Amino acid sequence: MLRYDTLNTPCGPLRLVIDEIGLCRVDFIDAATPCVNGQVDPIALRPYREQFAAWFAGQRQRFELPLSLHGTPFQLAVWQALAEIPYGQTRSYAQQAASLQRPKAVRVVGAANGRNPLPIILPCHRVIGSHGSLTGYAGGLERKRWLLAHEQQVLLHRP
Repeated sequence: MLRYDTLNTPCGPLRLVIDEIGLCRVDFIDAATPCVNGQVDPIALRPYREQFAAWFAGQRQRFELPLSLHGTPFQLAVWQALAEIPYGQTRSYAQQAASLQRPKAVRVVGAANGRNPLPIILPCHRVIGSHGSLTGYAGGLERKRWLLAHEQQVLLHRP
């Protein structure tokens, strides 16, 4: 049984979805975002909402939440590599592929990033084109640009 709630953020509303294990999806809500077959449960989602709110407020750089990831072994490896990109830094798709010992797998790494069910937590917004261009982001390039700028602002104003 899926449970969910929404959170208004500076880059638009997010839907946080949990299953019996933990957070399984983070959706940027747009007109085309599919509905969730589940139940609204603000009480169960409260700790998730709080950590996301703290991240958007610049008070948190890492999440400490139970996650429930489902994907192929390759996707899981790609998503784990995302989790290792430090806050405020970027990597190219080629660097991400090389970190997986698959330097020629740039396109499949990009495809796996595009299927990342937990954006922000698994920060695929930190993956950019080889020449620094902002390429591809399931949440849209404006959101990617905002998320990267947000992290830079937080780091600039950190005590």
